[in-house]
Amino acid sequence: MRFATCNEQFEDWPFDRVCRFVREAGYEGLELAPFTLADDIASLTAQRRGELRRQAADAGVDVIGLHWLLAKTEGLHLTSPDAAVRARTASYLMALGTLCRDLGGGLMVFGSPKQRSLLPGVTRAQAYDWAASTFRTVMPALANQGVMLCMEPLSVTETDFVNTCDEALELAGMVGHPGFVLHLDVKAMCTETTPVTDLIRRHGAAAGHFHANDANRRGPGFGDVDFVPIFQALRDSSYQRWVSVEVFDYTPDPETIARRSLDYMTRCLAQTTAPARS
Repeated sequence: MRFATCNEQFEDWPFDRVCRFVREAGYEGLELAPFTLADDIASLTAQRRGELRRQAADAGVDVIGLHWLLAKTEGLHLTSPDAAVRARTASYLMALGTLCRDLGGGLMVFGSPKQRSLLPGVTRAQAYDWAASTFRTVMPALANQGVMLCMEPLSVTETDFVNTCDEALELAGMVGHPGFVLHLDVKAMCTETTPVTDLIRRHGAAAGHFHANDANRRGPGFGDVDFVPIFQALRDSSYQRWVSVEVFDYTPDPETIARRSLDYMTRCLAQTTAPARS
């Protein structure tokens, strides 16, 4: 496992400063929200994309990918009954795949609860059919860019579309592409009826990415969630990808969040043991 953090908590910091700080704090990776880079990703020229990638490399940090894919966009929606809206959404996701590749990343996390929730009159079956069709359109282009798409279950307080790991896997089965995989998020898993550690052991080996946070929307170690059994479950499941800190409450400040979260995760990981070999 390697530790990363998401960049939106740093708000108005220049990108090179974010990269230098997260590496100094001990993280190896940085996960990016597209809206922090530009109001319109089409305005990010090849030159600017190259500059961002070089700034990360110069700081010694890997850009691992993108999340909050549709946040702060207009006219995009995954489960819209309007085929033209879904087509624009697919085109935008493919453009994000190009951006992800240009920055050196290899994964995109589809959360974006507002842009996936069911609109009035849309049934669950229709929403799943339309979403699967949209993702089937997107996945060949992402695969050509070397980018996998990770579907993030979210709580019912955030959206009414894909609330559990089982529902995300149901959608993945409909999409039918090896690059469309499950994403695991601690905050979201805490809202399921199945214990978090059971979900991790069940799905960790096949998960494409993992977000570390507390049920209270703050960082690991800032609430009541114990990460020792979580990291033990990750090790038991043979999860060997990134663990990325994602917070929604930016208090007290980004430096404290980043440092304390990493210190806590490192101490918790040290208390785990390697799974026994058969």
